[in-house]
Amino acid sequence: MIKKFIILLFLSISLAAQESNPILAVGDSLLGKMINGESVREIHGHVVMTQGAVRITCDKAVQYLARNEADLIGNVVVTQDSIIIKTVRGHYYGNTKVAFSDAGVNLTDGHVKLRSNTGYYFFNEKRSYFQGNVKLNEGVSTLSSFIMNYYDDDDKAVARQNVIVNDTSSTMFADSLIYLRKTKLTRAFNNIRIYNSSDRVALFGNSLEDDGLKGYTKIWDEPLLIRIDTTDSGELDTLITSSKMMESFDDSVKKLIATDSVKIVRRGFASANNQAIYFRTSEEIRTFRKDGDEIPPVIWNEETQLSGDSIYIYIKDKRLTRINMCSNSTIISTHKDNEFRFDQISGKNINMFFDKNGISYTDVKGNALSIYYMYNDDKEPNGLIKSSSENAKIFFKDGQISDVKLYIKPLSEFHPENMIKGKEKDFTIPTFRIFSDKPTKELLLSGNKKVLKYLEKDSIYYAGKPDIKKRKP
Repeated sequence: MIKKFIILLFLSISLAAQESNPILAVGDSLLGKMINGESVREIHGHVVMTQGAVRITCDKAVQYLARNEADLIGNVVVTQDSIIIKTVRGHYYGNTKVAFSDAGVNLTDGHVKLRSNTGYYFFNEKRSYFQGNVKLNEGVSTLSSFIMNYYDDDDKAVARQNVIVNDTSSTMFADSLIYLRKTKLTRAFNNIRIYNSSDRVALFGNSLEDDGLKGYTKIWDEPLLIRIDTTDSGELDTLITSSKMMESFDDSVKKLIATDSVKIVRRGFASANNQAIYFRTSEEIRTFRKDGDEIPPVIWNEETQLSGDSIYIYIKDKRLTRINMCSNSTIISTHKDNEFRFDQISGKNINMFFDKNGISYTDVKGNALSIYYMYNDDKEPNGLIKSSSENAKIFFKDGQISDVKLYIKPLSEFHPENMIKGKEKDFTIPTFRIFSDKPTKELLLSGNKKVLKYLEKDSIYYAGKPDIKKRKP
Protein backbone atom coordinates (compact mmCIF):
# COMPACT_ATOMS: atom_id res chain seq x y z
CA MET A 1 0.00 0.00 0.00
CA ILE A 2 2.84 2.38 0.93
CA LYS A 3 4.71 1.49 -2.28
CA LYS A 4 1.68 2.35 -4.44
CA PHE A 5 1.24 5.63 -2.62
CA ILE A 6 4.88 6.63 -3.23
CA ILE A 7 4.60 5.76 -6.93
CA LEU A 8 1.40 7.79 -7.25
CA LEU A 9 2.91 10.77 -5.46
CA PHE A 10 6.09 10.69 -7.54
CA LEU A 11 4.28 10.48 -10.83
CA SER A 12 1.78 13.16 -9.88
CA ILE A 13 4.51 15.67 -9.01
CA SER A 14 6.55 14.83 -12.11
CA LEU A 15 3.66 15.09 -14.57
CA ALA A 16 2.01 18.14 -13.05
CA ALA A 17 4.90 20.26 -14.17
CA GLN A 18 4.40 19.13 -17.77
CA GLU A 19 0.68 18.69 -18.18
CA SER A 20 -2.32 20.30 -16.45
CA ASN A 21 -4.37 17.09 -16.75
CA PRO A 22 -1.86 14.24 -16.39
CA ILE A 23 -2.51 10.51 -16.33
CA LEU A 24 -2.19 9.24 -12.77
CA ALA A 25 -1.09 5.62 -12.32
CA VAL A 26 -0.46 3.02 -9.65
CA GLY A 27 0.64 -0.61 -9.82
CA ASP A 28 2.59 -3.33 -8.09
CA SER A 29 5.98 -2.12 -9.38
CA LEU A 30 7.51 0.77 -11.29
CA LEU A 31 10.53 0.91 -13.60
CA GLY A 32 11.76 4.23 -14.96
CA LYS A 33 14.06 4.54 -17.97
CA MET A 34 14.99 6.69 -20.95
CA ILE A 35 14.18 5.59 -24.50
CA ASN A 36 15.55 7.77 -27.31
CA GLY A 37 15.86 10.62 -24.90
CA GLU A 38 12.26 10.26 -23.69
CA SER A 39 11.36 9.62 -20.05
CA VAL A 40 9.35 6.39 -19.82
CA ARG A 41 7.72 4.59 -16.90
CA GLU A 42 6.84 0.89 -16.95
CA ILE A 43 4.20 -0.13 -14.46
CA HIS A 44 3.63 -3.82 -13.78
CA GLY A 45 0.85 -5.73 -12.03
CA HIS A 46 -2.65 -4.56 -11.16
CA VAL A 47 -2.18 -1.29 -13.03
CA VAL A 48 -4.76 1.41 -12.35
CA MET A 49 -4.62 4.65 -14.36
CA THR A 50 -6.98 7.59 -13.99
CA GLN A 51 -7.56 10.90 -15.70
CA GLY A 52 -10.64 12.70 -14.48
CA ALA A 53 -13.60 10.34 -14.96
CA VAL A 54 -11.55 7.99 -17.16
CA ARG A 55 -10.29 4.87 -15.41
CA ILE A 56 -8.01 2.25 -16.96
CA THR A 57 -6.92 -1.11 -15.59
CA CYS A 58 -4.48 -3.55 -17.23
CA ASP A 59 -1.63 -5.96 -16.50
CA LYS A 60 1.11 -3.65 -17.72
CA ALA A 61 1.41 -0.02 -18.83
CA VAL A 62 4.22 1.92 -20.51
CA GLN A 63 3.86 5.64 -19.80
CA TYR A 64 5.39 8.33 -22.01
CA LEU A 65 5.57 11.21 -19.56
CA ALA A 66 6.29 14.12 -21.91
CA ARG A 67 3.54 13.06 -24.35
CA ASN A 68 1.10 12.20 -21.55
CA GLU A 69 0.36 8.87 -23.27
CA ALA A 70 0.49 5.21 -22.35
CA ASP A 71 0.67 1.78 -23.96
CA LEU A 72 -1.79 -0.61 -22.32
CA ILE A 73 -1.02 -4.33 -22.29
CA GLY A 74 -3.00 -7.35 -21.08
CA ASN A 75 -6.64 -7.46 -19.89
CA VAL A 76 -7.19 -3.79 -20.69
CA VAL A 77 -10.43 -2.28 -19.34
CA VAL A 78 -11.19 1.41 -19.93
CA THR A 79 -14.26 2.99 -18.28
CA GLN A 80 -16.03 6.31 -18.06
CA ASP A 81 -19.49 6.46 -16.49
CA SER A 82 -21.48 3.64 -18.20
CA ILE A 83 -18.88 3.15 -20.97
CA ILE A 84 -16.80 -0.02 -20.66
CA ILE A 85 -14.10 -0.81 -23.24
CA LYS A 86 -12.16 -4.08 -23.23
CA THR A 87 -9.18 -5.20 -25.31
CA VAL A 88 -5.93 -7.15 -24.94
CA ARG A 89 -3.71 -4.27 -26.06
CA GLY A 90 -4.23 -0.57 -26.60
CA HIS A 91 -2.97 2.97 -26.35
CA TYR A 92 -4.29 5.97 -24.43
CA TYR A 93 -3.70 9.60 -25.47
CA GLY A 94 -4.01 11.67 -22.32
CA ASN A 95 -3.93 15.15 -23.87
CA THR A 96 -6.90 14.41 -26.15
CA LYS A 97 -8.46 11.70 -23.93
CA VAL A 98 -8.61 9.13 -26.75
CA ALA A 99 -8.25 5.35 -26.34
CA PHE A 100 -7.10 3.19 -29.27
CA SER A 101 -6.69 -0.51 -30.00
CA ASP A 102 -6.01 -2.58 -33.10
CA ALA A 103 -6.12 -5.89 -31.24
CA GLY A 104 -9.89 -6.37 -31.10
CA VAL A 105 -12.18 -4.03 -29.17
CA ASN A 106 -15.36 -4.64 -27.15
CA LEU A 107 -17.49 -1.74 -25.93
CA THR A 108 -20.74 -1.58 -23.97
CA ASP A 109 -22.71 1.37 -22.65
CA GLY A 110 -25.40 -0.59 -20.82
CA HIS A 111 -27.70 -0.64 -23.87
CA VAL A 112 -25.65 -1.89 -26.83
CA LYS A 113 -22.55 -4.00 -27.31
CA LEU A 114 -19.96 -3.01 -29.91
CA ARG A 115 -16.96 -4.98 -31.13
CA SER A 116 -14.47 -4.57 -33.97
CA ASN A 117 -10.91 -5.27 -35.09
CA THR A 118 -9.77 -1.68 -34.56
CA GLY A 119 -11.31 1.14 -32.57
CA TYR A 120 -10.90 4.63 -31.17
CA TYR A 121 -12.93 6.06 -28.31
CA PHE A 122 -13.07 9.85 -27.89
CA PHE A 123 -13.95 10.48 -24.24
CA ASN A 124 -14.48 14.24 -24.59
CA GLU A 125 -17.02 13.65 -27.37
CA LYS A 126 -18.31 10.34 -25.98
CA ARG A 127 -17.92 8.93 -29.49
CA SER A 128 -16.39 5.73 -30.80
CA TYR A 129 -14.89 5.14 -34.23
CA PHE A 130 -14.61 1.44 -35.08
CA GLN A 131 -13.22 -0.18 -38.21
CA GLY A 132 -12.98 -3.73 -39.50
CA ASN A 133 -15.65 -6.37 -38.85
CA VAL A 134 -17.69 -3.97 -36.71
CA LYS A 135 -20.74 -5.43 -34.96
CA LEU A 136 -23.33 -3.68 -32.81
CA ASN A 137 -25.67 -5.90 -30.81
CA GLU A 138 -28.94 -4.73 -29.30
CA GLY A 139 -31.35 -7.38 -28.10
CA VAL A 140 -31.98 -9.82 -30.98
CA SER A 141 -30.68 -7.41 -33.65
CA THR A 142 -27.15 -7.13 -35.00
CA LEU A 143 -25.79 -4.22 -37.06
CA SER A 144 -22.48 -4.87 -38.77
CA SER A 145 -20.32 -2.84 -41.14
CA PHE A 146 -16.72 -2.08 -42.02
CA ILE A 147 -16.79 1.40 -40.43
CA MET A 148 -19.01 2.68 -37.64
CA ASN A 149 -19.25 5.80 -35.47
CA TYR A 150 -21.30 5.48 -32.29
CA TYR A 151 -22.40 8.59 -30.34
CA ASP A 152 -23.23 7.66 -26.75
CA ASP A 153 -25.11 10.81 -25.68
CA ASP A 154 -27.28 10.66 -28.80
CA ASP A 155 -27.51 6.84 -28.82
CA LYS A 156 -26.75 7.08 -32.55
CA ALA A 157 -24.84 4.70 -34.81
CA VAL A 158 -23.55 5.77 -38.24
CA ALA A 159 -22.40 2.75 -40.29
CA ARG A 160 -20.67 2.68 -43.68
CA GLN A 161 -19.41 0.07 -46.15
CA ASN A 162 -21.00 -3.36 -46.36
CA VAL A 163 -23.72 -2.59 -43.84
CA ILE A 164 -25.77 -5.61 -42.71
CA VAL A 165 -28.67 -5.65 -40.25
CA ASN A 166 -29.88 -9.01 -38.96
CA ASP A 167 -32.86 -9.76 -36.75
CA THR A 168 -35.04 -12.81 -36.14
CA SER A 169 -37.07 -12.38 -39.34
CA SER A 170 -34.99 -10.53 -41.93
CA THR A 171 -31.59 -9.39 -43.21
CA MET A 172 -30.91 -5.95 -44.69
CA PHE A 173 -27.90 -4.79 -46.72
CA ALA A 174 -27.03 -1.15 -47.50
CA ASP A 175 -24.07 1.05 -48.37
CA SER A 176 -24.61 3.24 -45.30
CA LEU A 177 -27.03 3.56 -42.40
CA ILE A 178 -27.97 5.80 -39.47
CA TYR A 179 -29.61 4.22 -36.43
CA LEU A 180 -31.13 6.11 -33.46
CA ARG A 181 -31.47 3.69 -30.56
CA LYS A 182 -33.91 5.64 -28.36
CA THR A 183 -36.48 6.25 -31.11
CA LYS A 184 -35.71 3.01 -33.02
CA LEU A 185 -35.43 5.10 -36.20
CA THR A 186 -33.28 3.74 -39.04
CA ARG A 187 -32.28 5.49 -42.26
CA ALA A 188 -30.44 3.52 -44.94
CA PHE A 189 -28.91 4.66 -48.22
CA ASN A 190 -27.96 3.10 -51.59
CA ASN A 191 -28.08 -0.52 -52.77
CA ILE A 192 -30.60 -1.50 -50.11
CA ARG A 193 -31.71 -5.14 -50.07
CA ILE A 194 -34.05 -6.61 -47.48
CA TYR A 195 -34.58 -10.37 -47.39
CA ASN A 196 -37.14 -12.36 -45.45
CA SER A 197 -36.29 -16.02 -45.96
CA SER A 198 -39.43 -17.39 -44.27
CA ASP A 199 -41.68 -15.46 -46.68
CA ARG A 200 -39.14 -15.63 -49.53
CA VAL A 201 -39.49 -11.89 -50.07
CA ALA A 202 -36.78 -9.51 -51.32
CA LEU A 203 -37.16 -5.73 -51.29
CA PHE A 204 -34.76 -3.39 -53.13
CA GLY A 205 -34.29 0.38 -53.20
CA ASN A 206 -31.84 3.21 -52.59
CA SER A 207 -33.46 5.13 -49.71
CA LEU A 208 -35.16 3.72 -46.63
CA GLU A 209 -36.64 5.01 -43.40
CA ASP A 210 -37.85 2.62 -40.71
CA ASP A 211 -39.70 3.66 -37.55
CA GLY A 212 -39.35 0.67 -35.25
CA LEU A 213 -41.69 2.06 -32.58
CA LYS A 214 -44.55 2.55 -35.05
CA GLY A 215 -43.81 -0.53 -37.14
CA TYR A 216 -43.62 1.66 -40.26
CA THR A 217 -41.11 1.36 -43.12
CA LYS A 218 -40.80 3.54 -46.22
CA ILE A 219 -38.52 2.75 -49.16
CA TRP A 220 -38.13 4.87 -52.29
CA ASP A 221 -35.76 5.64 -55.17
CA GLU A 222 -36.34 2.64 -57.48
CA PRO A 223 -38.03 0.29 -55.01
CA LEU A 224 -38.69 -3.24 -56.24
CA LEU A 225 -40.32 -6.14 -54.40
CA ILE A 226 -39.86 -9.78 -55.41
CA ARG A 227 -41.57 -12.74 -53.80
CA ILE A 228 -40.89 -16.29 -54.94
CA ASP A 229 -43.75 -18.73 -54.47
CA THR A 230 -44.81 -22.01 -56.02
CA THR A 231 -48.02 -23.20 -57.61
CA ASP A 232 -49.85 -26.34 -56.49
CA SER A 233 -47.97 -28.21 -59.23
CA GLY A 234 -44.62 -27.04 -57.85
CA GLU A 235 -43.81 -24.51 -60.57
CA LEU A 236 -42.19 -21.22 -59.59
CA ASP A 237 -44.67 -18.35 -59.30
CA THR A 238 -42.84 -15.07 -58.77
CA LEU A 239 -44.53 -11.80 -57.77
CA ILE A 240 -42.69 -8.64 -58.87
CA THR A 241 -43.85 -5.16 -57.86
CA SER A 242 -42.26 -1.81 -58.73
CA SER A 243 -43.31 1.77 -57.95
CA LYS A 244 -41.87 5.15 -56.98
CA MET A 245 -42.44 4.51 -53.24
CA MET A 246 -43.42 1.61 -50.99
CA GLU A 247 -44.66 1.79 -47.40
CA SER A 248 -45.02 -1.14 -45.02
CA PHE A 249 -47.20 -1.08 -41.91
CA ASP A 250 -46.34 -3.90 -39.51
CA ASP A 251 -49.37 -3.38 -37.28
CA SER A 252 -52.59 -5.34 -36.76
CA VAL A 253 -53.55 -4.69 -40.42
CA LYS A 254 -50.12 -5.60 -41.85
CA LYS A 255 -50.25 -3.87 -45.21
CA LEU A 256 -47.92 -2.71 -47.96
CA ILE A 257 -48.75 0.42 -49.99
CA ALA A 258 -47.11 0.99 -53.39
CA THR A 259 -47.56 4.51 -54.81
CA ASP A 260 -46.94 6.18 -58.19
CA SER A 261 -46.35 4.21 -61.40
CA VAL A 262 -47.15 0.92 -59.73
CA LYS A 263 -46.53 -2.20 -61.80
CA ILE A 264 -47.29 -5.74 -60.61
CA VAL A 265 -46.45 -8.97 -62.44
CA ARG A 266 -47.27 -12.52 -61.43
CA ARG A 267 -47.77 -15.72 -63.39
CA GLY A 268 -50.57 -14.93 -65.88
CA PHE A 269 -51.36 -11.69 -64.04
CA ALA A 270 -50.24 -8.06 -64.41
CA SER A 271 -51.40 -4.68 -63.16
CA ALA A 272 -50.62 -1.00 -63.75
CA ASN A 273 -51.95 1.74 -61.46
CA ASN A 274 -50.91 4.67 -59.33
CA GLN A 275 -51.64 3.16 -55.94
CA ALA A 276 -51.95 -0.41 -54.73
CA ILE A 277 -52.48 -1.70 -51.20
CA TYR A 278 -51.55 -5.27 -50.32
CA PHE A 279 -52.93 -6.73 -47.08
CA ARG A 280 -50.48 -9.47 -46.13
CA THR A 281 -52.70 -11.31 -43.65
CA SER A 282 -55.87 -11.44 -45.73
CA GLU A 283 -54.07 -11.77 -49.12
CA GLU A 284 -56.02 -8.87 -50.60
CA ILE A 285 -54.83 -6.28 -53.14
CA ARG A 286 -56.65 -2.97 -53.63
CA THR A 287 -55.95 -0.48 -56.40
CA PHE A 288 -57.47 2.98 -56.79
CA ARG A 289 -57.85 5.74 -59.31
CA LYS A 290 -56.50 8.82 -57.58
CA ASP A 291 -57.73 12.35 -58.25
CA GLY A 292 -56.15 13.66 -61.44
CA ASP A 293 -55.29 10.23 -62.85
CA GLU A 294 -56.00 10.09 -66.57
CA ILE A 295 -55.72 6.30 -66.72
CA PRO A 296 -57.64 4.08 -64.30
CA PRO A 297 -56.15 1.01 -62.63
CA VAL A 298 -55.74 -1.77 -65.21
CA ILE A 299 -55.37 -5.50 -64.64
CA TRP A 300 -54.48 -8.17 -67.17
CA ASN A 301 -55.41 -11.73 -66.24
CA GLU A 302 -54.38 -14.21 -68.90
CA GLU A 303 -56.17 -12.95 -72.08
CA THR A 304 -58.48 -10.54 -70.23
CA GLN A 305 -58.05 -6.82 -69.55
CA LEU A 306 -59.93 -5.27 -66.61
CA SER A 307 -60.22 -1.62 -65.64
CA GLY A 308 -62.18 0.44 -63.15
CA ASP A 309 -61.90 3.33 -60.72
CA SER A 310 -61.10 0.85 -57.94
CA ILE A 311 -60.28 -2.85 -58.10
CA TYR A 312 -60.16 -5.36 -55.25
CA ILE A 313 -58.31 -8.65 -55.74
CA TYR A 314 -58.75 -11.59 -53.36
CA ILE A 315 -56.34 -14.52 -53.09
CA LYS A 316 -56.71 -17.64 -51.01
CA ASP A 317 -54.27 -20.53 -50.75
CA LYS A 318 -52.11 -18.92 -53.48
CA ARG A 319 -55.06 -18.89 -55.89
CA LEU A 320 -57.06 -15.98 -57.30
CA THR A 321 -60.65 -16.33 -56.03
CA ARG A 322 -62.39 -13.03 -56.76
CA ILE A 323 -61.97 -9.62 -58.40
CA ASN A 324 -64.35 -6.76 -57.57
CA MET A 325 -64.38 -3.65 -59.79
CA CYS A 326 -66.19 -0.53 -58.68
CA SER A 327 -67.34 2.36 -60.90
CA ASN A 328 -66.65 2.61 -64.66
CA SER A 329 -65.85 -1.09 -64.78
CA THR A 330 -64.85 -2.70 -68.06
CA ILE A 331 -63.73 -6.21 -69.05
CA ILE A 332 -62.23 -6.93 -72.48
CA SER A 333 -61.18 -10.44 -73.48
CA THR A 334 -59.29 -11.38 -76.62
CA HIS A 335 -59.60 -14.52 -78.73
CA LYS A 336 -56.24 -16.10 -79.42
CA ASP A 337 -57.10 -17.08 -82.98
CA ASN A 338 -59.10 -13.93 -83.80
CA GLU A 339 -57.01 -10.87 -83.07
CA PHE A 340 -59.67 -8.20 -83.49
CA ARG A 341 -62.58 -10.02 -81.84
CA PHE A 342 -63.04 -8.79 -78.29
CA ASP A 343 -65.64 -9.98 -75.79
CA GLN A 344 -66.63 -6.86 -73.89
CA ILE A 345 -68.51 -6.18 -70.66
CA SER A 346 -69.10 -2.89 -68.86
CA GLY A 347 -71.12 -1.84 -65.86
CA LYS A 348 -71.11 0.24 -62.72
CA ASN A 349 -69.77 -2.60 -60.57
CA ILE A 350 -68.46 -5.98 -61.75
CA ASN A 351 -67.55 -8.97 -59.61
CA MET A 352 -65.56 -11.83 -61.14
CA PHE A 353 -65.37 -15.27 -59.50
CA PHE A 354 -62.68 -17.88 -60.10
CA ASP A 355 -62.31 -21.56 -59.36
CA LYS A 356 -59.30 -23.83 -59.74
CA ASN A 357 -59.87 -23.97 -63.52
CA GLY A 358 -59.97 -20.18 -63.98
CA ILE A 359 -62.83 -17.73 -64.35
CA SER A 360 -66.22 -19.24 -63.42
CA TYR A 361 -68.75 -16.43 -63.77
CA THR A 362 -69.12 -12.65 -63.69
CA ASP A 363 -71.80 -10.61 -61.93
CA VAL A 364 -72.54 -7.14 -63.38
CA LYS A 365 -74.50 -4.58 -61.33
CA GLY A 366 -75.79 -1.38 -62.94
CA ASN A 367 -75.89 -0.36 -66.62
CA ALA A 368 -74.71 -3.71 -67.94
CA LEU A 369 -73.53 -3.70 -71.56
CA SER A 370 -71.94 -6.63 -73.34
CA ILE A 371 -70.69 -7.79 -76.71
CA TYR A 372 -69.61 -11.36 -77.10
CA TYR A 373 -68.74 -13.37 -80.18
CA MET A 374 -70.39 -16.64 -81.09
CA TYR A 375 -68.71 -19.80 -82.44
CA ASN A 376 -70.15 -22.99 -83.87
CA ASP A 377 -69.23 -26.50 -82.76
CA ASP A 378 -66.16 -26.43 -84.99
CA LYS A 379 -65.04 -23.21 -83.28
CA GLU A 380 -65.64 -21.25 -86.44
CA PRO A 381 -66.84 -17.62 -86.02
CA ASN A 382 -70.62 -17.33 -86.03
CA GLY A 383 -71.57 -13.68 -85.44
CA LEU A 384 -71.96 -11.76 -82.17
CA ILE A 385 -74.59 -10.74 -79.65
CA LYS A 386 -74.95 -7.22 -78.26
CA SER A 387 -76.97 -6.90 -75.08
CA SER A 388 -77.92 -4.44 -72.36
CA SER A 389 -79.74 -4.61 -69.05
CA GLU A 390 -79.65 -3.27 -65.54
CA ASN A 391 -77.87 -6.35 -64.21
CA ALA A 392 -76.30 -9.41 -65.81
CA LYS A 393 -74.51 -12.67 -65.12
CA ILE A 394 -72.01 -14.09 -67.57
CA PHE A 395 -70.87 -17.70 -67.28
CA PHE A 396 -67.60 -19.09 -68.64
CA LYS A 397 -66.28 -22.44 -69.77
CA ASP A 398 -62.65 -23.01 -70.70
CA GLY A 399 -62.09 -19.27 -70.48
CA GLN A 400 -64.82 -18.45 -73.04
CA ILE A 401 -68.36 -17.11 -72.50
CA SER A 402 -70.82 -20.00 -72.38
CA ASP A 403 -74.00 -18.24 -71.26
CA VAL A 404 -75.35 -14.75 -70.51
CA LYS A 405 -78.34 -13.95 -68.32
CA LEU A 406 -79.85 -10.46 -68.33
CA TYR A 407 -81.98 -8.95 -65.55
CA ILE A 408 -84.25 -5.85 -65.57
CA LYS A 409 -84.98 -4.25 -68.94
CA PRO A 410 -83.02 -6.75 -71.01
CA LEU A 411 -82.31 -6.04 -74.67
CA SER A 412 -80.24 -8.12 -77.06
CA GLU A 413 -79.57 -8.31 -80.77
CA PHE A 414 -77.76 -10.81 -82.94
CA HIS A 415 -75.40 -9.76 -85.73
CA PRO A 416 -74.69 -12.56 -88.24
CA GLU A 417 -71.16 -13.36 -89.31
CA ASN A 418 -71.51 -11.90 -92.81
CA MET A 419 -72.43 -8.52 -91.26
CA ILE A 420 -69.39 -8.26 -88.97
CA LYS A 421 -66.54 -10.02 -90.76
CA GLY A 422 -63.84 -7.43 -91.47
CA LYS A 423 -65.77 -4.82 -89.46
CA GLU A 424 -65.00 -6.12 -85.95
CA LYS A 425 -63.61 -2.76 -84.82
CA ASP A 426 -67.03 -1.18 -85.38
CA PHE A 427 -68.54 -3.33 -82.64
CA THR A 428 -67.37 -1.89 -79.34
CA ILE A 429 -68.98 -0.65 -76.13
CA PRO A 430 -68.59 3.08 -75.21
CA THR A 431 -65.88 2.37 -72.60
CA PHE A 432 -63.83 0.18 -74.95
CA ARG A 433 -60.11 0.94 -74.67
CA ILE A 434 -57.08 -1.29 -75.10
CA PHE A 435 -54.18 -0.34 -72.81
CA SER A 436 -50.79 -1.13 -74.29
CA ASP A 437 -48.55 -0.64 -71.26
CA LYS A 438 -48.92 -4.14 -69.83
CA PRO A 439 -45.92 -4.72 -67.57
CA THR A 440 -43.80 -7.85 -67.91
CA LYS A 441 -41.21 -9.52 -65.73
CA GLU A 442 -38.51 -8.77 -68.31
CA LEU A 443 -39.52 -5.10 -68.43
CA LEU A 444 -39.42 -4.67 -64.64
CA LEU A 445 -36.03 -6.35 -64.29
CA SER A 446 -34.30 -5.07 -67.42
CA GLY A 447 -33.77 -1.60 -65.95
CA ASN A 448 -32.43 -3.05 -62.72
CA LYS A 449 -30.10 -5.88 -63.70
CA LYS A 450 -28.22 -5.72 -60.40
CA VAL A 451 -31.30 -7.18 -58.70
CA LEU A 452 -30.70 -10.61 -60.20
CA LYS A 453 -27.03 -10.34 -59.32
CA TYR A 454 -27.89 -9.59 -55.72
CA LEU A 455 -30.47 -12.37 -55.56
CA GLU A 456 -27.77 -14.85 -56.53
CA LYS A 457 -25.10 -13.29 -54.34
CA ASP A 458 -27.35 -13.09 -51.26
CA SER A 459 -29.32 -16.27 -51.95
CA ILE A 460 -28.80 -17.76 -48.50
CA TYR A 461 -30.45 -14.71 -46.94
CA TYR A 462 -33.26 -14.55 -49.49
CA ALA A 463 -34.51 -18.09 -49.72
CA GLY A 464 -32.73 -19.78 -46.88
CA LYS A 465 -31.61 -22.39 -49.42
CA PRO A 466 -28.42 -22.18 -51.53
CA ASP A 467 -30.16 -23.92 -54.46
CA ILE A 468 -32.05 -20.69 -55.17
CA LYS A 469 -29.02 -19.84 -57.32
CA LYS A 470 -30.24 -22.35 -59.83
CA ARG A 471 -33.64 -20.74 -60.11
CA LYS A 472 -34.72 -17.74 -62.12
CA PRO A 473 -37.62 -15.58 -60.86
